[in-house]
Amino acid sequence: MKIFNLELVIFAVLIVTVSGAYKSYENYKVYKIVPRTDEQVQILNDLGKEEYDLWTDVIVVNKDVRIMVPPSKDDQFVKYTKSLGMDPVVKISNVQELIHAQMQSAKTARSSSLGSFNWNEYHNLERIHAWLDELQTMYPDTVKTVSIGRSNEGREIKGVIIDLKPGNRGNNPLTGMIEGGIHSREWISPATVTWIIKEFLTSDDPDTKFMAETFVWHIFPVINPDGYVYSFLNDRMWRKNRNLLYGTSCTGNDDLSNGIDLNRNFDYLWMTVGASSDPCTQTYAGPSPASEPETQAISNYLLSLKRTGNVLYYFAFHSYSQMTLIPYSHLSGIDVLQVTNYADLYEIAIRGAEKLTQKHGTNYQVGTSADILYSVSGSSFDWVKGVGDIPIVYLFELRDIGEYGFLLPPEQIIPNNEEIMACLLEMDRTTRELRYYSGGPSLYASLISIIISAAFVIIVK
Repeated sequence: MKIFNLELVIFAVLIVTVSGAYKSYENYKVYKIVPRTDEQVQILNDLGKEEYDLWTDVIVVNKDVRIMVPPSKDDQFVKYTKSLGMDPVVKISNVQELIHAQMQSAKTARSSSLGSFNWNEYHNLERIHAWLDELQTMYPDTVKTVSIGRSNEGREIKGVIIDLKPGNRGNNPLTGMIEGGIHSREWISPATVTWIIKEFLTSDDPDTKFMAETFVWHIFPVINPDGYVYSFLNDRMWRKNRNLLYGTSCTGNDDLSNGIDLNRNFDYLWMTVGASSDPCTQTYAGPSPASEPETQAISNYLLSLKRTGNVLYYFAFHSYSQMTLIPYSHLSGIDVLQVTNYADLYEIAIRGAEKLTQKHGTNYQVGTSADILYSVSGSSFDWVKGVGDIPIVYLFELRDIGEYGFLLPPEQIIPNNEEIMACLLEMDRTTRELRYYSGGPSLYASLISIIISAAFVIIVK
């Protein structure tokens, strides 16, 4: 406990001396609103350009919207939205209280650690990177740290390569890549990715060992290091990277324009849907596709892996919503069959979601973002599927569904991670059953796609 108190003191000193401007969210509230008309959607989008923070990336009719409201605007916001026929409901009464709670160690008897690292609290970038280096010392024959590039502010984009059977892979090893922390305020994402690293290195479970040993894993807990640091030292709710080149005047918060949404910046259908050309928005896609060094680092590294191995998996971890998303994020309805192995991807994800629920009772939805969330373009995992042509690609929206949102308590880190691990293992079992290890996509996928397409044609006629 004394060590943790010392860390809190150091953290407080850093806030004062390094950032000089830590943003407090004292008495900020988060409301849930469900827009019923296109006009109400536009009104909420317009509010997001003022002193209100939309926790929902893209607003659509009849879908829950979370919007954070400063105390100075609270009465005005409630009166205004009610006058327009909307019914705002308070979901979080004081955001700063949840932020304080996130900075504590979990109040639970459960704990888990590897080396100097644990999953009872959220860790800053320095500790995560130090732990990755520590792993290379602890497992010198199987773990290697790797830096795939540098951020706008010059920080390393660091990860580990895990190869539990070095020298026995041949010329075309099965390979998997895992991404976390592309949106800096989603702290549960790096906490999940680091847990996966720990499980691959230490678990005695046969299925975990099989998945860990069969692949060469390239795992990156925080691919937006500048934004992640900023979310600890300056603004807990920061989402984007910290590209300052396109800063402009924004209503109530000029700092909002100092960043680009990396998950809208990839060069696949860039700026087509679900992205913004306005630097003052949370989904600003940047001045051009793949304009950001972080985006370029991920893209170049994935393509380099394809040249040296058989890349089967790409997993991206986000929060929140409790969903397993299948590419592509702009497709819905029958159009999802434009993904040649969509039937397999759906089957794999559904089985994984069922196993996840069995662990702690948490329910996940499965589908494309356009079908179950909202349409998006320029995301990393869509680029990996559409340009990288990787067979098995998913984006996970982790806990919860809005009770805490981006401020998931540390008590939920381990349960969240346990259910995700159960999900991944079941997905891997299903992938093997569908014979992707030997080259996929399976005959099953082709037959199901043909049947569904034929049925759709008959229904339309």
